[in-house]
Amino acid sequence: MAHVVCEPCVGCKYTDCVEVCPVNCFYEIDDRLYIHPDECIDCTACVPVCPVEAIFVEGDVPEKWKGWIAENRDKVSSAANITVKKDPLGKDKPECQPGARKP
Repeated sequence: MAHVVCEPCVGCKYTDCVEVCPVNCFYEIDDRLYIHPDECIDCTACVPVCPVEAIFVEGDVPEKWKGWIAENRDKVSSAANITVKKDPLGKDKPECQPGARKP
């Protein structure tokens, strides 16, 4: 079961998760990240480092964000692999503060 990046990542795009991923399964498009479901090894290293708590085990994705499971699967083919941490997009936005968009 893969991990899934959900709505709290949108506009914030912290990349702390990319830095700890041992298999480089993160992909980026504009203002968000995705996890490639076939590359993710479910190590959970990314979950505790996400400041906005946007990453969930697929089976634990909150109901309101279930659509993100398919979005991660569908969008990785048109996204660029990201392996190096970058500056976040929205570190100064209120919605990008830790805990701002809790499920």
